[in-house]
This record gives sequence, structure tokens and C-alpha cells, in this order.
Amino acid sequence: MAASGLNPSRLRLGLTCISIAANSLVAGGVFVFPVLSPALASILKLSQPQLTTVALAGIIGQYPFSPIVGKVLDSYGPSTCSLISAVLFSVSFVSSSSLVMMAPVDTTQSTPWTFRCLTLFFLIAGLGTVFSYFSSIFAASKAFPSHPGAAAGTSMALFGLSPLCLSLLASNYFTEAMSGQLRIVPYLRILALLTATTHILGVFTLDSVEPRIPGEPEIAQADETTCLVPSKPDTELFTGNYPNPVQDRYFWLLALYCMFSIGASEMVISNLGTIVLSLPSNPSTATFGNIPAEVITANQVKLISVSNTLSRLLVGPLADFLSPVASYLSTGAIVYPRKHRISRVVFLSGPILVLAAAFLWMEIGVESREAVWMLSIGTGINYGAVFTVLPSIVSSGWGPSDLGRNFGILTYAPFIGTPIFSYLYAFVSAANSRETTGICEGTICWRTTFWITCATSIAAFVGSLALWRHWHGRI
Repeated sequence: MAASGLNPSRLRLGLTCISIAANSLVAGGVFVFPVLSPALASILKLSQPQLTTVALAGIIGQYPFSPIVGKVLDSYGPSTCSLISAVLFSVSFVSSSSLVMMAPVDTTQSTPWTFRCLTLFFLIAGLGTVFSYFSSIFAASKAFPSHPGAAAGTSMALFGLSPLCLSLLASNYFTEAMSGQLRIVPYLRILALLTATTHILGVFTLDSVEPRIPGEPEIAQADETTCLVPSKPDTELFTGNYPNPVQDRYFWLLALYCMFSIGASEMVISNLGTIVLSLPSNPSTATFGNIPAEVITANQVKLISVSNTLSRLLVGPLADFLSPVASYLSTGAIVYPRKHRISRVVFLSGPILVLAAAFLWMEIGVESREAVWMLSIGTGINYGAVFTVLPSIVSSGWGPSDLGRNFGILTYAPFIGTPIFSYLYAFVSAANSRETTGICEGTICWRTTFWITCATSIAAFVGSLALWRHWHGRI
């Protein structure tokens, strides 16, 4: 007779899923900086280079700490990472709100102390983001060992939705209806409360299964068709002669692609607020009243979030179907679980072309704030697709045993590219700002920047074609 009542293992699994989803949906606070930047510029009198620095502290601050976070995760599990994330998010958002609240109303320029403190607080938020991200992805993969790709992909998609959810929270509950101004102090405090609550829940739920390093082969479950005396150990499937990535020029070509692709995308994400603010409203909307720049910025953040999420949800399964990941035998033979139809690199080539088209659109088609939508969508598609297929490409090209190390090396590419592109934007904008107000208006604020990023995106596309040719029939 079946036991009555709730199955404890299913209950634990359900709580784990809820915790993973909650952590993912609130962890993207650093990506709503475009929503915060107009208020920060107005209250703290931050210049464009200063705003860019604060945004970069939150976004690229994640990359250099990834190996450390991975070590903590391997040693102590996802629940410890979730606890650390709760503390870091709380400290960051509460401190930022206090800094804004204490700002004098009659100040005409920011103080170095204010700027440095805010940069530090967003750096702490970026560190909290990577702890949260790793805890959710690893916990999801362990909770569903038979479907690690789908589980991790879903968690990444929910993480991609985080800016949408948090920007909806800002626009619906913390934005003045008449002026469109964000009430930034209570909004930052509610972010602190949400992130602390959800990640503390993760302390009690995320370690329901033992952690496993990504890319490690699953242990096959035996059934009536399984050979109980295999002729060779299963681990031999992963003992092929993979090239040393440090000595492989194609690894560095992929790193250059990441620097151009992810770096340019994160430049847009961190500066979207001032890009919108530099443009006038569409004259055709004047009949219904001008839409405040803060509202349009929030809408653009939502577009990035939605396109980023949909890209992850679509590209992951499609890549698995069209470009199954290969296993390499010690004899040099390649084994695919399904027919290999097309190179997985196509999911790098296509998105970077979309991003290049979005940059070109900014040069030839944008005259008002409302027309920035293509930039937002192109950025989200590229950002989501690249991060979805990159781990599997690294694993297939240089082996699963050192996936964490190799992927960690690649993350230093956007760590270099993002500040290069972001400061390019910041200094071009600052050079064309009005002397009286310090505000830059018009397409001149970013025209040079987007011509350069359009060129680098095309160069990245050419590089992806070289990778496609090199890995033809294998990846």
C-alpha cells in the first residue's frame, strides 16, 4: 500500500525549486542601474564617467571573483553561497540608500567620497550577484541530474528575467505618476529586503543534493538494456587528447570574440539610461504628452530582460538538438548522442550579426527615445545566446575536466572589453556635454562609440566564421 501524505523528498525538491527561482528572479539588481542612474545623477550630481564607473563596478565586478566563488561552492555548497549573497546584497543596497538619503539638497557637484562609496557598494552588489548566480545554477543541476542542461538553462533564463521583474517593481510601485521620477531610497531598501529574504531561504533548501562540478559526466542508471560488464570504463569517453587552451590560438580567438561581443553588450546595459536621456521624445507622441525618460528607460530594460530570457530559453534546446555535444573516445573517435546537423558556433555568429545590426540602427535610424528598442532587443539576444552556448563550446573544444578553469579564463575577456567600451562611451559623451549643465544631448553623445562597436562586432563575426571552419563536423 502506498504511503499517505507528502513525500519528504518531493517536498524538499519543491522547496529547492522555489528557492532557485526566487534567488534567480531577485539577483539582477546591478542590471537595473539604468533605472537608477537618472536619480543618482540628479541627487548625487554624478558625471557620466562617474556613473559609468559605478555601473561597471556592479557588472564587471563579478568576473575577477569567479574562481574564488567556485572554490567556496566546491568546498561548502550552494547554501553557503546563498548566505554570503544575502549579506552582500543587504549591505550594498542599504548602504546605497543611506548614501542617497544623506546627500545635501543644495549640492552642485558630487564629492569624491560619495562617488567612491557608491562604487564600492555596487562592487559589493556585483560580488553578491556572482555568489547568487553560482548557487542557483549548481543547485539546479544537482536537483535534476538527468537533465542538467535544461535545469541550468531554466535557472539562467529566470536570472535573465530578474531585471524585468525589478524594473517592473520600480515603475509600478516606486515611480511618481506625474513626474516619472523614481523614489530611489525606498526602492533600494525593498531590494535589500527581497534579496536578503530569498537568499536566506536558500540557506535551508539549496543543499538538498550534493554539489557536482559542471561538465562532470553523469553516472548512467542501469536498466534492462544496460550491459552490466562494460568492456571499458565510462570515464574513457572523456580521455581524448584535448588541446591545451593556453597554447591554442582558437581559444584566444574565442576570447577575443567574447571581449567584443559581451563587452559591447554590457556597455549598452550599463549606459542605457543616459543613451535614452540624450535623445528627445518622438514629436508624434506630443499629443498624448511626452513620456518621461525614466519610463522609457525602464521599458528598454524590460526589453533587454525579455529578449535575453527568450534567447536563453530558445537557443539552449535548439543548440542541443541541432548541435549535440560530442564525446571523444581515447582512440580519437567522436561520439554524438544524436545526429550533428550544424556547428554550435552558428549560435555565436548569428547573435553577433544581430548586435551589429542594432548598432548600425543607432547610427542611421534613431532620432528619438522611443526608437532605441532595436538596440535593447539586439543586446538582449546577443547577451543571452552567447552565455547559453559558451560553456558547452568550451567543454567540447578543450575538455570537460578543466571546464571551470577554461571558462574562468574566458570570463576575463569581458572583464577587459566591458570597461574599454564603457569608458569609450563615457568619454565621448563627456567630450560633447554642455559646459553649463554637464549633460550631453543628441546622437553626437554616442555616434562615434556605436560606429566603433559596429566594426568590432563585424570583426567578431569574422572570427566566429574562422572557429566554425576549424570545428567543422566536431562542435
